[in-house]
Amino acid sequence: MSLRNQIISRILLSSLCILLIGGAIAIWQARQAVKKEVDASINMAVQLISLGLDAPVEDLSRFSALQQTRHLSIQLLKPDGQLVHFSGAGQPSHPEDMPPAWFVTWVRSDYPKVEHQLHTRDGKPMTLVIQAQPLDEITEVWEESVGFFASLSLLTLLSFLAVNLVLSKSLKAIASIVEALRIIETGQYRYQLPQFSTMEFDSIANAINHMTVELEKSRQENRALTQHSLAIQEEERQRLSQELHDELGQSLTAIKVMAVTAAHQRADTAKITSAISDICDHLMTVVRSMMQQLHPLVLTELGLKATLEDLVNHWSERNPDLNLTIDCGDEVDSLDKAVTIQIFRVIQECLTNVVRHAQAGRVAIVLRKLNRPALLQLRVEDDGRGCDLTTVNRGFGLRGIKERIKSLDGELDIRSAPDSGMTIQARIPLA
Repeated sequence: MSLRNQIISRILLSSLCILLIGGAIAIWQARQAVKKEVDASINMAVQLISLGLDAPVEDLSRFSALQQTRHLSIQLLKPDGQLVHFSGAGQPSHPEDMPPAWFVTWVRSDYPKVEHQLHTRDGKPMTLVIQAQPLDEITEVWEESVGFFASLSLLTLLSFLAVNLVLSKSLKAIASIVEALRIIETGQYRYQLPQFSTMEFDSIANAINHMTVELEKSRQENRALTQHSLAIQEEERQRLSQELHDELGQSLTAIKVMAVTAAHQRADTAKITSAISDICDHLMTVVRSMMQQLHPLVLTELGLKATLEDLVNHWSERNPDLNLTIDCGDEVDSLDKAVTIQIFRVIQECLTNVVRHAQAGRVAIVLRKLNRPALLQLRVEDDGRGCDLTTVNRGFGLRGIKERIKSLDGELDIRSAPDSGMTIQARIPLA
């Protein structure tokens, strides 16, 4: 069921309950009002009788004063059994305004019957009978109830129309937001929602607009990072191709020339053999260096700890003024290969950034594997000149680190300020 139908059905149900409860209260109040009015009329008639009819009855003319008494039926029972009516016709003054029978049944209650004993001058007993005839009062109460229910129904209708107008406006805003989300789903992150007059919908629109701005920014950053990665990959291939051409090509050509020279009888075989051996040693060094750049074999053969220690020793030899320390346990060697290579590249990138930009005198690397919870914690801290993260985020070094940690479903925290060094912390779940 749609939201509109749900709200409308609940409003109708609530209105029906209000009408039923209001009707029950109105009928109860009408019953009490009729009872009070009838009781008051009976009491008044009894008082009139007590004040003016205590003397012996000479004729019936004095009872004409009771003809205008409302809601009462007054009868005089003569000694011969004849009934004389003085007041109360039992019907409303306007029969067309007669209330429905069910209303009369629910409002009418049991009313007392009053009998007052009189006597004539000759001592004959006569009985004055007073009975309630509340039909006129019930008719008035019915008219008031009809007016009350008409007003209540009109208010309910107006409330329903007002709610329906507000609901239509709200649903229109919701439709606009849903349509915007569908557009954003297709990758059109530059789409912006308009402002809404309703504060809540305007807050949602502002949040979605902010989200699209961030998504567009992330897409631009990812696109730049991808292009940078492709450029680095192409440069790496070009460099490897140049090294293969310069080193392997020239060395193999020299070996071939020496091999041809060694075929002559006058050739100095011992000297040629020594030269070929030296060239082969040089080629092995070049190939090992190229393999190390492509993928450190020690990472597969000896594990992450030995690879990181070798990396630290390598950077320490190249930068003797840099105090580089690493705190790493043997338990990191049991990490998954995907985690191992990413952590190695992250630390490698951190050290590259420190040497190139930080001008630091000390770098501390801490790598810990926790069992409960199953986490891998990495901390790289230096005492360099630091930087403003709002500007350094435009570079590709930290952006690449963020993407590597993100690929492992980890959390990265980078803290730095000018002249305050930089601290990089990462938490990677291992479960």
